[in-house]
Amino acid sequence: MSTYSDLKIELIGTGEQDGTWGTTTNVNLGTSLEEMITGSADVTFASATKTLTLTNTNATQVGRNLRLNLTGTSGGAQDLVLPALAKLYLIYNGTADIITCKNASGTTVAVPAGASQYIWNSGSNVTVATNYHTGTFTGAGAFTTLSASSTVSGAGITARFAAPGPIGTTPSTGNFTTLGATGDVTIGAGSGQSVTHNAGTVNIPNNLIYSGTGAITQPVGSDAQRPSGAAGMFRYNSDSGEFEGYTDAWGSIGGGASAGGAVYENTQTIAANYTMTTGTNGHSVGPITINTGITVTIPTGSSWLVSP
Repeated sequence: MSTYSDLKIELIGTGEQDGTWGTTTNVNLGTSLEEMITGSADVTFASATKTLTLTNTNATQVGRNLRLNLTGTSGGAQDLVLPALAKLYLIYNGTADIITCKNASGTTVAVPAGASQYIWNSGSNVTVATNYHTGTFTGAGAFTTLSASSTVSGAGITARFAAPGPIGTTPSTGNFTTLGATGDVTIGAGSGQSVTHNAGTVNIPNNLIYSGTGAITQPVGSDAQRPSGAAGMFRYNSDSGEFEGYTDAWGSIGGGASAGGAVYENTQTIAANYTMTTGTNGHSVGPITINTGITVTIPTGSSWLVSP
């Protein structure tokens, strides 16, 4: 009487199947062994655990194949319960969820959606069959999702997370369009560092508050280094030694140079065209020199007093 191996190869009893043993042998070779060595079969899920079993027949059986292609609707993470026998499997998870390969008990292997994994089924435990690589993983493209179901370790991982590098150490194409934060933001690691605005305009939609007990240093430059004037500009003039601003011409800022509010200074030389603000009067302490080609315009109804 025939018996069957664990993988259901039919073992013909002595003296049996006279005249038909060749057919049995052909099925053993052409079906059973081929499935074990290179066969591939679909395992279709329907939102539930899938259990594979083997019965005493050398006819085709899904659980005997080397490669199992998991398809169908997973409906969430599911289990694939394998036959309780020693066998190598190549699992491809074509479902949308993690599928955990297991026996009725013992260790398990979770195969992520879209991934392939060699596993070893000992009949009581399922383990990863290949988990060591001596080379470097290379190739075109990039990770879109990198995940782990257990501990990620190693000298490189530890060193990287112990001292992470800055974002964007290598220039690339594209720019931030919106960079936001829900908490405090620190730019720069020390007082000697700087932030450069290459853009000509920095928009401030709300009131900007500078807190602390320090000071803000304004741009410093000579008369010759003045930028093209625009209303609202403010700087420190290194020639006159005072702060100056621009309305429709450059002019000193009242109180820019004083001794406790008791002494107010004005420059002795007017080196740029200047128009007094309509409806105001002006007072300067002379002598005052107006450079050649320079005009001081006093609006109708205004006065400019130059006292000795």
